[in-house]
Amino acid sequence: MKRSRLHFVMLAFVMTAASTAPAMAQSGISEWQQRVAPGTTRAPAKEGQPKAPQAGAPKQAVKSQPVAPGTSPAAPLPGTHKQPQPGKPQLGPATQPNESFHNKTGGASDPAYEAYDQGKYLTALALATKAAEAGEPQAWTLIGRIHAEGLAVPQSYKTAAEAYTKGADLGDLEAAFSLGALHAQGLGVEKDFDKAASYFERAALKGHPLANYNLALLFLKGQGKVENPRRAFAHMMFAAEHGVVTAQYDLGTMLTVGTGTEPNAYEGAKWIGRAARAGHVEAEIEYAVILFKLDADPANSDDVARLRAAHREAFAYLQSAAVKGNPVGQNRLARCYANGLGTEVSLLEAAKWHFIAKDGGVDDPALEKLIAKLSRSDRQKAQIAADEWRDRSLVQ
Repeated sequence: MKRSRLHFVMLAFVMTAASTAPAMAQSGISEWQQRVAPGTTRAPAKEGQPKAPQAGAPKQAVKSQPVAPGTSPAAPLPGTHKQPQPGKPQLGPATQPNESFHNKTGGASDPAYEAYDQGKYLTALALATKAAEAGEPQAWTLIGRIHAEGLAVPQSYKTAAEAYTKGADLGDLEAAFSLGALHAQGLGVEKDFDKAASYFERAALKGHPLANYNLALLFLKGQGKVENPRRAFAHMMFAAEHGVVTAQYDLGTMLTVGTGTEPNAYEGAKWIGRAARAGHVEAEIEYAVILFKLDADPANSDDVARLRAAHREAFAYLQSAAVKGNPVGQNRLARCYANGLGTEVSLLEAAKWHFIAKDGGVDDPALEKLIAKLSRSDRQKAQIAADEWRDRSLVQ
């Protein structure tokens, strides 16, 4: 079975851009470019692919094209947009497989990684140890991964860090990225943003998307790097363009508010929409709000039809966020049902999702007054439906 390390879950020093749900770095999120700084070198990018960002002049900003104003659900809450901020690191999948270890025999899968894929972790560890002794850099990375996750062995970040260090010293970018994540979190090594930045940069210069994303966050916060929003924007752009969904949402935020670039609400909305389509919860809510704000000429039937289609799309995004357990998405979904936005009016469904959102900490006095007009029987039905939904969500 052939699988690259694109499928491996690695420790990523990734941060959430909004507080309503934890962010998780994934394949396919975030973007942007910069030129190489004096005195630095990097592997050339493959033909047809954007180059990894370097120190220097930032990418030129596009001219602002604001999103058309319009209406939103009744008394909408403030948007979910927040500046990307370093926070609690999350787990995220690795990117950028290194073929020299995984596929060094012209198409045959490496036995250590094949054993890992099959869940035979002790076999994978034994095979990787043998390969590491023979000088294979990526073998050290696999050893570190197994110890970091405690797969068939006692979990030890210290042992993982030692293995990642050897892999990084031998030039493996995944090892460098993982070691940077451990330093950023203080797992198995001292918490040191300077070292984290150094290792992230080493991997980022070779085009590692998550390393670029995490480096962007350090530039935003001024941790391990001098605060530099323009550099942050460049690294965020590169990560977004290479599929890091969290980076796509954060890039949209940066473009919308003008962090590290000129404000461009139109381009910001495009990136938020891309993250929403990938299932990013905060992006789903944000993009739904954008769609509800679109305007239409009531005398133009085609225009009105497009607006209705946008509202249905917005409703679907809010429904997705609500089902994932996001209280803000649940509240906005309740308003859609109450106002018939993107769906048919249903006060019972509105009440159900209002009760769920309220239990999650989002109150809405306007909806409360509306639902109070329901009969006692209907309120009880809605409450039972809300309780049943919560019970099901706990066992899924």
